[in-house]
Amino acid sequence: MGTENETANYKVKDIALAKEGRLKIEWAERHMPVLMSLRAKYKQKKPLKNLRIGGCLHVTKETAVLVETLRDLGAKVAWSGCNPLSTQDDIAAALAAGGISVYAWRGVSKEEYYWCIDRVIDLKPNITVDDGADLVFYLHEKRQEHMASVIGGCEETTTGIVRLKAMERAGLLKYPMMSVAEAKTKADFDNIWGTGQSTMDGILRSTNIMFAGKTIVVAGYGHVGSGIAARARGLGGNVVVTEVDPLPALTARMEGFQVMPMKEAAKVGDIFITATGCTKVITAEHAALMKDGAILCNSGHFNVEVDVASIEKISSKKREVRPNNVEYTFRSGRKVFVLAEGRLVNLASAEGHPSEVMDMSFANQLLSILSLAGRAGKKEKLDPGVYEVGWEQDALVARLKLESMEIAIDKLTAEQMKYLSSYGKGT
Repeated sequence: MGTENETANYKVKDIALAKEGRLKIEWAERHMPVLMSLRAKYKQKKPLKNLRIGGCLHVTKETAVLVETLRDLGAKVAWSGCNPLSTQDDIAAALAAGGISVYAWRGVSKEEYYWCIDRVIDLKPNITVDDGADLVFYLHEKRQEHMASVIGGCEETTTGIVRLKAMERAGLLKYPMMSVAEAKTKADFDNIWGTGQSTMDGILRSTNIMFAGKTIVVAGYGHVGSGIAARARGLGGNVVVTEVDPLPALTARMEGFQVMPMKEAAKVGDIFITATGCTKVITAEHAALMKDGAILCNSGHFNVEVDVASIEKISSKKREVRPNNVEYTFRSGRKVFVLAEGRLVNLASAEGHPSEVMDMSFANQLLSILSLAGRAGKKEKLDPGVYEVGWEQDALVARLKLESMEIAIDKLTAEQMKYLSSYGKGT
């Protein structure tokens, strides 16, 4: 890596990619009207002036719109990627060229990944923005000397919230975290519609296979899994769901999907997509049962759902047959194909969620950051813990999104509001 790609303020793959990245950021801005309207509303007031914000989140064109909004609202920002394969190098270059302290490039090693997080923490952030809680956990475990400057943080994804709530239960979480991941205008849209579409995009870019007529096994039927299952069925796939929770399993069946254990699904599936947030969902034991040519991939945050290491152990050879597509050959001669190293296929093999849906997710991030900053300014300290964003914020984001789509809805009359708040009238 040349010196022009690394300074005291950034480290990226190739700064010469900045022009290409800037065009993509401009495209995202055009399709993120809610976040852009909030940028315009607060840009002159600079409500984040004198605040330092450290982020560890996928470096995509949509993230860039959030990062530059934080900067335009007065914050000093440092950023790293939250997944070794999700950084888009042209976007990182554009951010660096625009003066953002960004430390991210596609294909970082584990050591480099945490080096980048260390550089973000060097900023001594007042607010952290996370996707998966790696920044929060690393700050708590390795860089405790900078904890005193932190007033709060925001978490973008379900996996991160699971980790943070575990830290909270153990009494280890030392500052308040806003659960952006659980906002309805995030989870009910980003997780379902965004992941559903972008997962199909990632699989198609890696394989160019036809879904119609194939059996698609979706592991997990939460928000993410249900969105993937719907999109796979929409492409003509026969969808099988595997679950450990009886409630989503029953929901999947009522919505017309077959439900069975993974050991049974392994025998019939053509494409396997994990979306559980858990570990070793697909192992060598399952792979040994699969058809010749089965395709395996993951849309959960960490690369633990498909146990690639165990599959490699029972393989006689492997080779990359397409970008982000590795063929494993078993001693029997049968083959399976693992996409994106078992990492997030929608970000490692494609561009991630469409800008339109990330518009709502990142509007929630911005509003949560503004809330934390406002509380700090008023000396209204929140105790350490995980906090929901609240109905008012969700309603605001939804209303702004509808307005951007030129959609009007009804309003309750005074009589209707009185009726809904009373108990006297019955049959």
